[in-house]
Amino acid sequence: MPGRRAVEERLPRLRDELDVDLAIVNGENAADGAGITGKLADRLLAAGADVITLGNHTYRREGIAAYLARSEVVIRPANQGRWTSGRGLAVVEARNGVRVAVLSLLGSLFLDTPVSPWEVVDDLVEEARAGAPVVVVDFHAETTSEKVAMATWLDGRVTAVIGTHTHIQTNDARVLPKGTAAITDAGMTGPHDSVIGVRAELAIARMRERRPVRFEPAEGGVRIEGVVVDCSDDGRAHGIQLLRVVV
Repeated sequence: MPGRRAVEERLPRLRDELDVDLAIVNGENAADGAGITGKLADRLLAAGADVITLGNHTYRREGIAAYLARSEVVIRPANQGRWTSGRGLAVVEARNGVRVAVLSLLGSLFLDTPVSPWEVVDDLVEEARAGAPVVVVDFHAETTSEKVAMATWLDGRVTAVIGTHTHIQTNDARVLPKGTAAITDAGMTGPHDSVIGVRAELAIARMRERRPVRFEPAEGGVRIEGVVVDCSDDGRAHGIQLLRVVV
C-alpha cells in the first residue's frame, strides 16, 4: 500500500529532520485500506513509530486480536468494550527521557461504538497522568463537533487531542487556552489522487449507482500528513504545526 510504504521509507529521516522525540502513527488502514496485521504493525514500529493507534477497523484482519493481547505499544480504542483484546493506553519513554502516555478513543456519533467515550475518558486521563506528564489522545471520530467538544473538555488535562478517521487534514490546528494542542483531523498518509485513499472511479460508482463495489487503494499523489506538537516536559503544549510531505 503506497501510504504504508511512504511511512516505512520516510519516517526515519523525518524524525531526524524535525528533531522529533516521539512518533505516533495511526495504523488504522495499513492493510490495504482496512485494519492492520501484526506483521505490518511490526514494520511500522521498525521504521520508527513509537506507538501505533487504531480505530473502528481494528479487528478487520485475522490474527490481530492475539497480536494486540501481547503488544504494549499497538493500541486499540479504549472504549471498544471490556471483553475485546488489547489495551487502549500505552506509556513509553521519548528520546529525551520524558514519559509519554498515548490513549485511543472512538467517537460515538455515526460510528458503531460499544461504549461512549465520555463514559471512560476521565478515568483514562487520570490513569495516563499518573504514569506520564505528557498525554496524547488520538480521538478517532466521525464529526468535527465531537472532536472539538472532546478537545475542549480535556483542555489543560492532556497535552494534545489529535483527531483522526476522516482522512482530510483540517486547518484548525491550535493550542487551546489551558495548554492543550488540538486539531480536528491530522489528515491522511496515502494517495491523494483518490477519494480518501480509494480509487476514485470505484468510490463514485458506489455513490452514483448504489451498488456493491469492492474498494481498492489508489496510487497517485502520495503524501504524508500529520502534525508536530511542541510541548514542555510538564506536558503543556506550546505549538502545533501541520505536516505535509509530498513523496
